[in-house]
Amino acid sequence: MTSGLESRLWPAANGPAHLAEIERVPLDERGLPVSTYELLRRAENLWPDRPAVSVMVDGEHWETPFTRTFAELAADVRRAAGVLSGLGVARDDAVAVISVNCAELVSLLLAAEAVGIYMPINPGLSAEHATELVRVAGSGVIVASGPELDAVAWSRAREIAARTGARALLALRPTGAAGPAPALEPLDGVELAYLQERMAEAGEVGLPGPAPEAQDIASYLHTGGTTGAPKLAARTHSNEVSNAWMIASVEVVEEDGVYLSALPLFHTNALVVSTLAPLLRGQHVVWAGPHGYRDQSLFANFWKIVERYRITTMAAVPTTYAVLAGLPVDADISSLKLTITGAAPLPPAVREAFAASTGLDLCSGYGLTEATCASSRDWPEALRPDSVGQRLPYQEARTVAIDDRTGEWTFLGENERGSLVLRGPNIFAGYVVREQSGTKFRVGEKVRDGWLDTGDLASVDGDGYIRLAGRAKDLIIRGGHNIDPATIEDALLADPEVAAAAAVGRPDAHAGEVPVAFVALVAGSRLTGDELKARVAERVPERAAVPHQVEIVDEIPLTAVGKPYKPELRRRAAEQAAREALVDTPVAAQIAAVLSDGGVEIQVPHSSADAAVRDTLARYSWNWKFL
Repeated sequence: MTSGLESRLWPAANGPAHLAEIERVPLDERGLPVSTYELLRRAENLWPDRPAVSVMVDGEHWETPFTRTFAELAADVRRAAGVLSGLGVARDDAVAVISVNCAELVSLLLAAEAVGIYMPINPGLSAEHATELVRVAGSGVIVASGPELDAVAWSRAREIAARTGARALLALRPTGAAGPAPALEPLDGVELAYLQERMAEAGEVGLPGPAPEAQDIASYLHTGGTTGAPKLAARTHSNEVSNAWMIASVEVVEEDGVYLSALPLFHTNALVVSTLAPLLRGQHVVWAGPHGYRDQSLFANFWKIVERYRITTMAAVPTTYAVLAGLPVDADISSLKLTITGAAPLPPAVREAFAASTGLDLCSGYGLTEATCASSRDWPEALRPDSVGQRLPYQEARTVAIDDRTGEWTFLGENERGSLVLRGPNIFAGYVVREQSGTKFRVGEKVRDGWLDTGDLASVDGDGYIRLAGRAKDLIIRGGHNIDPATIEDALLADPEVAAAAAVGRPDAHAGEVPVAFVALVAGSRLTGDELKARVAERVPERAAVPHQVEIVDEIPLTAVGKPYKPELRRRAAEQAAREALVDTPVAAQIAAVLSDGGVEIQVPHSSADAAVRDTLARYSWNWKFL
């Protein structure tokens, strides 16, 4: 690629004032790669001998990673693509991947997108939900952590392969595994093999078949799965490449920057921010071991790792930065320039503690799977801590008022709070639907005229900065009055003794719902829930938002990628309310609340199914049944 094309590809962008200047050139004139495979080939041609990825065995063995150059990575991808193609994977076929991170997984995901569709599944997802995802996608080939890497994931993958009638199940080995692999126990009707062994047999090969086009589907990523069966979001090669370019185009780190990534590769951030964007810039990515930020030995050596690899950029959730803020800086971390956070609200106390410990400011970002990955990011030299950053180039961000009765949208003006909607080349193709006639993609009410309803409440200013105000579906409705839980959480997080907070609605016989809050305190705090309730009462913007109860917990439950898991908190709150409502019955302690499709269900022992219990339960707006 000539320097002229490179100049057209990369605009001068080092601050928020450059957004309009960047967008004067249409995106389709920038010369972006057509697909993720072409993106890889470009990196191979430009920087063949430069290190592309270094994968640690784990946080303890951080000094001896498995490293591949861009040329070696591309060769691995073609070999893996040949293996998948030999198993019958074609352009519209999804390769289901159930694995923790390892060196093989990086090349596998790019190979799956090169010949078919990459469909990673959280290894922690229930067997029932994972099986349904494989069925909906019609996956005939499954790749999973082998018995050495993650015995539980391997066992689950075998179960799913048997349930879905998969034709092949490939096993991944731990990074740097030496010696012969353990034999794989046969599975009726399923071809079993190690991907590593099949790749060695393939030798040096080219890409089997034609390379993907821009509108071909690159990946299916499942969303949530917190209150029912998760959905598969289909993203095209154009979605992924354009979003990776948006991220890389506003990069404030030089070309020789080094990423540290410890997020799981079933998550869109690890795929787009930590894999595709660095490929565009020719940057080295250092991957943590299979347990990522859950590996305690990683934290024990964290600052030494930053010094050893001259890490310039990292991304993590606020809880990770809270841990890092408490670690003594025992190494030279002067290379670290960009620390990005997202997925959950950033407590001011964490921001301040991290800055005091490291001298670095945390930059907030925002995104969602249906918008491929990232839609906004702050600038380290022009921080606006009250926002999640400025919209990325070529993405439009607006707010709308949605009529509760008709569902109609009315676009709002600058700084007006409403439902956040996004439009751009990164908006997904739709949710995967399996029909007799084949696979379909449907957006339903999620996308209108190209605008994606994010489900978040926000305002957007004239500079494109987005200020979140909670989830639309998280609104607490107290006696017909809407309460934004973010106002309660912000008031709680302003307290220096609060490390994390989440507010939800608790069923109430009189008001429908009342707000309650769950709070994790900083180490050493002895604050009580009642004391904190009194403090927050002075900070919330209205009396109705004062929490009915503040419960101190050891930690806020999180999803696998660090987002607050509010369905579990709603379940706890509903269970507490049900037990209190029936406290005078002999079975109050046996009442349980469980998560079900669409919300929470109260389960009551059948022995208490008398008229008085029924009348009490009927006073609340919850689902319930007798067992």
